[in-house]
Amino acid sequence: MTETKLNSSIRRGRIFPEIQWTEAQKKEWKSERQAFAQRCKLIFEQVQPQLIKNHYNWYIAVEPDSGEYFLDRDAILAAQKAHEKYPNLRLHVFCLNNTGVCGAI
Repeated sequence: MTETKLNSSIRRGRIFPEIQWTEAQKKEWKSERQAFAQRCKLIFEQVQPQLIKNHYNWYIAVEPDSGEYFLDRDAILAAQKAHEKYPNLRLHVFCLNNTGVCGAI
């Protein structure tokens, strides 16, 4: 009796099909992202002058709906603190310096 040999083929390429968005959907997604970032930036600009004195180059994770923010020397830890309290909400992370961003291009 002969054994049947299972041929396992290697899948190449993407596992999931690409998402096909219309131009209108792309514009809507981009405008939603910009509006969210702007809401976070308003809170950042309010607290930045007070916090920059003692926490220069620290990171601040902002949750715009509650207005709360979380500080840490590490960006990932600041985001983790925010996600512990608000696990399913989006947030934005800034650097506490004059520009709100880190590094240079």
